[in-house]
Amino acid sequence: MAKRVVLLAVDFMLALGLVVGIARGEQPDSLTLQQPSAVQQTAFEYDRYLSFAQDDTATPLPENAPAAETGQPAEAVEQAIDQTDCAPGCAIGCCDGCAAPCGGCGQCGLPQPCALQCLGITVGGWLEQGVTFNADGRGDGFNGPIFTNDWTNEYQLNQLWLFLDRPANNGGYGLAVGGHIDVCYGTDWRYGIQYGLEDDFQNVADRYGLVFPQIYLEVAYNNLSVKVGHFAGLLSYEVVPAPLNPFYSHAYEYAAVPELVTGATADYKLSSQWSVQAGFHRGWMMWEDNNDRLDFMGGVKWVSWNKRTSLAYALSTGPYDNNGDNNRFVYSLVFQQQLSQRLKYVAVHDLGYAENGGIGGRDEEWYGLNQYFLYKLNPCWDLNMRFEWFRDDDGGIVRGLGTVGRYGWPGSGFAGNFYELTLGATWKPMPNVMLRPECRWDWYNGDDGTGVYALPFDGGTKDNQFTFAMDLIVSY
Repeated sequence: MAKRVVLLAVDFMLALGLVVGIARGEQPDSLTLQQPSAVQQTAFEYDRYLSFAQDDTATPLPENAPAAETGQPAEAVEQAIDQTDCAPGCAIGCCDGCAAPCGGCGQCGLPQPCALQCLGITVGGWLEQGVTFNADGRGDGFNGPIFTNDWTNEYQLNQLWLFLDRPANNGGYGLAVGGHIDVCYGTDWRYGIQYGLEDDFQNVADRYGLVFPQIYLEVAYNNLSVKVGHFAGLLSYEVVPAPLNPFYSHAYEYAAVPELVTGATADYKLSSQWSVQAGFHRGWMMWEDNNDRLDFMGGVKWVSWNKRTSLAYALSTGPYDNNGDNNRFVYSLVFQQQLSQRLKYVAVHDLGYAENGGIGGRDEEWYGLNQYFLYKLNPCWDLNMRFEWFRDDDGGIVRGLGTVGRYGWPGSGFAGNFYELTLGATWKPMPNVMLRPECRWDWYNGDDGTGVYALPFDGGTKDNQFTFAMDLIVSY
């Protein structure tokens, strides 16, 4: 069934590209790079797929580069970055796409990751693999309630990813039609299972599996863009595609918002600084609705005139149980600030509430603050820090994977405060290779859990743990 779905999706995208290309008068054999629509506002942005760049509000500038306020074109600023960040003796422009290697930081002058351009459709992807070492040894092989890199001292093929993308690029004027498809195989599939889709043709307890993070159509008309299908939610900062995050591991709040939803959403660009979003979906991680009642999701985004500051507020609310009697609400507030020409600060605040969602069926509440300091040392090295406080008032969010077994979570959750400090680096020896080592310390302060595990870490025996992890991402 999975093979049939993939083939149908590919056929659909090719047919869509042919129809739209003919409608625009494009030649079917032309290979053109389609840029993102001016009104496209999604968590998984097209240009981020190709460049592996974090969704910066401003491009980090070297100390002697011209500031964005001077009014210079973005291309001039980027060229200044590339030329001044090159190691001594490196040819001018080597980091700007020429074939010459950049001394001291590897072959950072190679072209960007290859992508097949056909009928305006880009095909690409990546392979993410890694390992996490736990200082406590972990006899049960589980790193507690850490998401995605949850195996102890074992190799994980997290994401073997393929995407097809045709952006609804109208340049802010007129009509454009596009779409997007993601296919992912690996251990991360366990965190992306959609009710009524992947669980229909795979065993949810399998260590490896296949998921479809996004399958949607997009229509843009002037400043309005509408998506219909299965797509990323509007909330929070960290996302499902591994290369778009600063760390291998995820924050606790990653599980506190709807990362993937199925429905429809509209994005309207009010001005160059303001945009609003609104739509509906079938529920968190739902392909088919379990209660035949829709959830609302919407938000507003603001970015400063110089692109150095941004603020985004988004919320999701609706019934989540099978009978549709209990409501779940969550919002996120994401603030991003370019503190200096190389240092960026990100703050993420979430607050949620679910009726009868906690331990023992009591009402559940959660909230927290997650902070990032992201420093660009040069084109090949980033140094990152994340510090998080997450309060799970009623033990309904931080409970690990949620399936019983060696690689699952046999307990019911923990009511208390979770903290984590993560220090990491990102090394890009060439544009399509990314190596991310990290050290992480987790600790917990709260009530003992119920069920099999009394405490979150070390087989239910400890309230803290230290891990060292590293993943390797290669794009294609």
